[in-house]
Amino acid sequence: MDELETKRTPRSLETRENDERSKPWTPPNLLPDPSPQPGYVYRWVRTSAAGQSDNLNVSTRIREGWEPVRAEDHPELEIITDEDSKYPNCIEVGGLLLCKAPEEEVAKRRDYYQNLAEQQMGAVDSNYMKEENPAMPMFKDKRTKVTFGRGGQ
Repeated sequence: MDELETKRTPRSLETRENDERSKPWTPPNLLPDPSPQPGYVYRWVRTSAAGQSDNLNVSTRIREGWEPVRAEDHPELEIITDEDSKYPNCIEVGGLLLCKAPEEEVAKRRDYYQNLAEQQMGAVDSNYMKEENPAMPMFKDKRTKVTFGRGGQ
């Protein structure tokens, strides 16, 4: 029995990490993800397309509440910014500028556009249903059904 006990590794030295397989190599993301900061949402904003600067897009996003992220705030990204960047101390990759905004503002913006889409859908539905002809009834059924094979039989 002593021989078995001496050959056995103590349970305290066995860990799941030792038993894990090595992970396969994967290419890095073209746009790195910053480490999350509580209360903020990150987004890449287009600064140029096809070699032409897109100042209108950047100024629109800044007015919406997005602010450029400074490179010193996220040293973990370790990237080389674009050479002729208008945002020299910020994180810009391939014509995209990393920006952040407070979660509350992003939620308000999302709710605004959700409400706008619902109003537009309501207007389309009311216009569609007002022209109903008794000979050709219209249905306002917005459900979809996915079937395979013989039509779901």
